[in-house]
Amino acid sequence: MSEIVLLDTSIHLNVLDVPGWNQDRDSVLAEFGRRLQAGDYFLLPLAAVWETGNHIAHLSDGDHRRSFATKLATDVKRALGGELPYQPTYFPTPEVFGGWLDDFPGYAHRSKSAKRTREGISLADMTIIKEWELACRKHSMSTVLIWSLDADLMSYHRAM
Repeated sequence: MSEIVLLDTSIHLNVLDVPGWNQDRDSVLAEFGRRLQAGDYFLLPLAAVWETGNHIAHLSDGDHRRSFATKLATDVKRALGGELPYQPTYFPTPEVFGGWLDDFPGYAHRSKSAKRTREGISLADMTIIKEWELACRKHSMSTVLIWSLDADLMSYHRAM
């Protein structure tokens, strides 16, 4: 049965082959192919788009920054147009995002994981988690997961 898969920044960076963030590209592309064959449904959270853009903006070479920024923009526009195997998640309304912002201090306060007790959950990760929760509610009869190379986000996997 196909799964609902939210792509984290770590996956998107490897798909786009962004230098310095693409060390797992071969395994990510192999897994992507396997998931495509399985008929999985892919979502690209807006936080992952923003974080990918931030990593691109920090590349040391201006030509690389421009090239990969163009690649990101083209990729997301193609996803918006339904041309890719993934699509961006919805744009939260001001009311929904305001509620997320109300929740953020609690997420920032708690430890990211049992092993990462000196850092909290970032606003970007929190919004990806919120989108995962929304997808779980919306697709109650499906497996929903965050596909990430970050062990903390990989734990968000509701199997059916």
